[in-house]
Amino acid sequence: MIPVCEPILDGKELEYVTDCVKTTWISSNGKYIPLFEEKFAEFCQTKYGVACNNGTTAIHLALESLGIGKGDEVIIPTFTMIATCNAVIYSGAKPVLVDSEMETWNMDPEVIEEKITPKTKAILVVHTYGHPVDMDPILEIAKKHNLFVIEDAAEAHGGEYKGKRCGSLGDVGCFSFYSNKIITTGEGGMVVTNNEEYAGKARLLRNHAFSKPRFIHHELGYNYRITNIQAAIGLAQMEQAEYLVNRRIENAKKYNSLLKDVEGVTIPPEKDWAKNVYWMYSILIEDEFGLSKDEMMEKLKEKGVDTRSFFYGMHQQPIFKNGNDERFPDCTGLYPVADEFSQKGLYLPSSGKLTNKEIETVVATIKSLKG
Repeated sequence: MIPVCEPILDGKELEYVTDCVKTTWISSNGKYIPLFEEKFAEFCQTKYGVACNNGTTAIHLALESLGIGKGDEVIIPTFTMIATCNAVIYSGAKPVLVDSEMETWNMDPEVIEEKITPKTKAILVVHTYGHPVDMDPILEIAKKHNLFVIEDAAEAHGGEYKGKRCGSLGDVGCFSFYSNKIITTGEGGMVVTNNEEYAGKARLLRNHAFSKPRFIHHELGYNYRITNIQAAIGLAQMEQAEYLVNRRIENAKKYNSLLKDVEGVTIPPEKDWAKNVYWMYSILIEDEFGLSKDEMMEKLKEKGVDTRSFFYGMHQQPIFKNGNDERFPDCTGLYPVADEFSQKGLYLPSSGKLTNKEIETVVATIKSLKG
């Protein structure tokens, strides 16, 4: 079976983790945490990095650092992984859904303003599958309505919009380091920003809001700490970050060259202003192919090629459609582009460890299935 993804851990990961164990610095203190934060912030072209235990908590910390909470609304794409939506709900705010655009597979800037109300406090963009959002019109809308812009860049390590790194474009950027991410710590996350106040608030809240004296607390904090072991892995990953990013891009170029002329397969977009880092190599299976997405996935699995379906929109989630929590998003609207992605989209094996031969095998298998 050619897996969808597996991490590259051939740098100094073992050396640094072994150092943590030998020195007994295995918990949420230790030298690797600030080093990882510094290197990752630098990679993102931001001043500050605040490491935490996953990407979901990174978004939650970002929201709370901006003072967003109960009674507020945050505009998000309906087409995203549920963590984006859940983090807004955790903050006490209400997610407001917008559809995507076919051009970038990201949230459609043209439908944002109609969703803005006096309760709206932020626009939370998602750089889907590694392709940056068209940020200029969103930043313009945010400025016009005095809104924060938060980037969910969990899938876009090293991605760029007009030469600027994803995560540095809004007020706060949020990343995940789950094992299938381009840069991984197994589990982990990071808040990045150029604002010292936001970084300080995120740093406070991730550790139970301890103050002085230590066991006096003036705010509601969380146990969102990363461990020194995870940060050690992260630091080793940062030492070859550009290589890890480039491996995904190189594999995507190989896929593109082999799939671009296959009728019924739509390859991923890359606008001329974007650096797509292809977190997952994602395709749409059109009617002309002769198989549905689900049929394609099943047949590929039978032939030793692992795949994953695209996300299903937040408006399709039973928890939100059937729930009566006032923080849940309104799911009554129409989101035709997101629905099309869910119906047609799948990821192919996307690991940086893929060989050209494996990619050729995947594509040859797809071609053999064409009706």
